[in-house]
Amino acid sequence: MSDIKRYGPDGSIGIAGRRVPFAHAVEAGGWLHVSSQVPMVDGAIIGGTIEEQARQTIANLLAIVQEAGYEKSDIVRCGVWLEDARDFFPFNRVFSETFGEHLPARTSIVASMVIGCKVEIDCIAYKAGRA
Repeated sequence: MSDIKRYGPDGSIGIAGRRVPFAHAVEAGGWLHVSSQVPMVDGAIIGGTIEEQARQTIANLLAIVQEAGYEKSDIVRCGVWLEDARDFFPFNRVFSETFGEHLPARTSIVASMVIGCKVEIDCIAYKAGRA
C-alpha cells in the first residue's frame, strides 16, 4: 500500500478542453503539494485585473486544498508567478486579504506565462497526524 495519495491523478481539463498530465495535488507524510493554479473557470482563463485574476487563482488553489481535507491555515508555502512586476503590490493586497494572520512563506517571480494569464500560484500545506 502506498503512503502517497494523488488528487485528480488523471489530470484535469485545461485550456480548450485538453487534459493536463499531472495531478491537482499529491499528499505524502502529512504534506500536500498542490500544482500551480491559474485564473480559470470552466476551462477558460478569466479576463480582468490582476486583483480579479488573483482572487480566482487563489479560490482554485483553496478548492484543491479543501478537497484534500486541509485548510487555508495549513498552507506553509506559496510560489507565485506574475506576468508583470507592476502587479506585485496589487497582488499583495489580495494575498494579504485572503490569508490574513495565516500568511505562508512565499516566493514571487516575474515570468512569461505558458497561457494567457497574469498570475499562477502553487502551494505546500502541512497537517500533523496525516502521515
